[in-house]
Amino acid sequence: MIRLVLRRLLLAVPTTLAVATLVFSLIHLIPGDPVLIMLGEGAQPTDVEQLRSRLGLDRPLAEQYVRFVGGLVRGDLGQSLHFGEPVSRLIARHYPATVELALAAMLVALAVALPLGMLAAFHRGGWIDRGARFFALAGVSLPNFWLGPVAILLFSIQLGWLPVSGRGTLAHLVLPAATLGLALAGLLTRMVRSALGEELGKPYLVTARAKGLSPARVAFAHALRNALVPVVTVVGLQFGSLLTGAILTETIFGWPGIGRLLIQAIRLRDYPLVQGAVLLIAVTYVLVNLVTDLVYARIDPRIRVR
Repeated sequence: MIRLVLRRLLLAVPTTLAVATLVFSLIHLIPGDPVLIMLGEGAQPTDVEQLRSRLGLDRPLAEQYVRFVGGLVRGDLGQSLHFGEPVSRLIARHYPATVELALAAMLVALAVALPLGMLAAFHRGGWIDRGARFFALAGVSLPNFWLGPVAILLFSIQLGWLPVSGRGTLAHLVLPAATLGLALAGLLTRMVRSALGEELGKPYLVTARAKGLSPARVAFAHALRNALVPVVTVVGLQFGSLLTGAILTETIFGWPGIGRLLIQAIRLRDYPLVQGAVLLIAVTYVLVNLVTDLVYARIDPRIRVR
């Protein structure tokens, strides 16, 4: 297991470096002068030169890259042009809100998908299975940018049960977490139903029943554990999406996370902040995939020897 962890960590290093290089290249891939894009075409030449010097864009490309990577090693992502604060401080202030929302949404998804998918697998072809498949289809089909406003209209404006936006109490978390979690629950329900249903028909479970094991032990101790292997992969990838892709949901509910911060940075043309937020999103995906691999190996010991 230790060798697997070290091997995955070593593989994550070049991936992270490649991501950082791609993020650094964004400013040079943007058509036109990025300084003029940030300041506007009517900016004074002196202001343009000052900002170019402040961003280090007047230096050779190789020197810019070395300075950029060196800053990353030190945790320095530059200075926000609009907020006047270090980008790392702004990200550190908003990222916990995104993690909180992602964890809550994942709990909602698992609390719904696991029991519903298991019931559907145990009663394939019955009314529970049909209901689970309908829920899964609805969850996958309904987009967050539609479900979020509908939830606000119903539970906040019409019924007055929950706040419209903001963060601070558990009530503020319910609607955005449910909006993200229910959509994910639809996908996970289909995965659990399919994976567990396939396992329940395998010969080794027939042997386990023939040896006198109870149906509950056969289902939960043997079939469910093996069925969770592909489900864990989807959960890991989707958790990365929750951490980095909840931009629309955070904007709809005024949730002060990294997604809303990125939208603000793009609107304000705050290039250093955009660069830092995009880099964080990419690195988060790399780390989530790393953790998913380790959990995968924990569930299926055969992976440890590969």
